[in-house]
Amino acid sequence: MKLNTFAMIRDLARPKDMLFSCALMQRMLPSYQLFSEASEFGDPQIAQNVLDLIWEWCATPKNKFNATVQAEKVEEIIPDIANFDSFGVYPALDYCMALSCALQAFNQEHEQPAVTIAKLSQGSVEAYILATAEQELTSQEIKEHPLMVFEIETQMSLLSYCRDNKMTKDLVTQLKADLIRQNPSNLGLEVTEK
Repeated sequence: MKLNTFAMIRDLARPKDMLFSCALMQRMLPSYQLFSEASEFGDPQIAQNVLDLIWEWCATPKNKFNATVQAEKVEEIIPDIANFDSFGVYPALDYCMALSCALQAFNQEHEQPAVTIAKLSQGSVEAYILATAEQELTSQEIKEHPLMVFEIETQMSLLSYCRDNKMTKDLVTQLKADLIRQNPSNLGLEVTEK
């Protein structure tokens, strides 16, 4: 029997589940950055810095940081969907929820952050497909949409990469650099460097 994606993600042990989570969040980050710039809400720098701390922890798990303090920073940049009428608020909120979820794992408040973050990333993609579709789509059409196909394939390839490689500082640094170089977000959006 072939395990589904989420079951395989659930099998990732710490710290590999956190590395997988970082990879997904790196792809979700541009959505927050674009929303923040367009709406002049929040702080893309905090959104980036907190994720960078988790990347650093993956590279050197001896590097401790105060997850509670970081969670409070994230709390301050979470958009309230009631205050915005642009679609961008939804993927921005998903990113903040993913970041909060990862931080909760450091305080033993969340056992399966990687599964939740994978679902949030897929949910962002699905919402974007629905928001940009010209007609109603069936669940099968959503699954077959190129963006969703790419999202699932990317999650599977990141999952294999995290599962099959020994976690070293170089591996973590390389994965982060590759994701930043590829740039497009999980929604296929690109953030241009200022």
